Amino acid sequence: MAYNYKEVANELRRQIQNGKYRPGELISDQNKIAEDFCTTRITVHKALQLLMIEGMIYSKRGAGTFVRKDYSIDNSINGKISPSEQLLGTTETNAGKSVTSKLLELSARIPSYEEAENLLIQPTVPVYVIRRIRYLNDKVFAYERTIMPTSITTLTEDVLKSSVYSHLKKEGFNIEGSHRIVSAKKASQTDIDTGIAEKIGEPVLVINQLSYLDDGQPFEISESRFPYQNSKLTADITL
Repeated sequence: MAYNYKEVANELRRQIQNGKYRPGELISDQNKIAEDFCTTRITVHKALQLLMIEGMIYSKRGAGTFVRKDYSIDNSINGKISPSEQLLGTTETNAGKSVTSKLLELSARIPSYEEAENLLIQPTVPVYVIRRIRYLNDKVFAYERTIMPTSITTLTEDVLKSSVYSHLKKEGFNIEGSHRIVSAKKASQTDIDTGIAEKIGEPVLVINQLSYLDDGQPFEISESRFPYQNSKLTADITL
């Protein structure tokens, strides 16, 4: 039986959580894993990408793939939601309502080391820097800052005034899921300037997100900040 990349990722995740591979330990190479699962090296590579996105493992060129030294089972319940079963953008989440955007920045630059590592791209691949204020029924809904590889798609002001996710789907991309960290922070000057808060120190809801396509390729690093007055997080948990 040949396994798909999600099944390989699930089994490797289970092995790490059960202690077969301990924090800081080198895991089997891709060829060995492919042999164990009767699958291809490409499938194994996609599976490992998912675990990298989740922050469970990391790859060191010339040395192999390791379990993160700071990984613990508790990481999976420390305010993190990963992956989402269905990833929707602001426009689709609020279907039937008026969703508009004010574009503050659309530029391109070379990624930082951390951005390149998280997006699994070469450090020479440019990334977009996108900053937008999103409005829901003409009221400030969120401030978004997004980093996206320019190699994924071509973005224009018209696209960014509408829905990036809808644009990606029209281009034939299938969005698989997201690794999210949800937290509460104190408002900064940027929050005041963008209408998210009225004063420094006011609480704001913050969602940091790394999203990926169905082939395991990350396509977006984003931070969204929401006014506390209309922020709500709903989660359905099945045991």
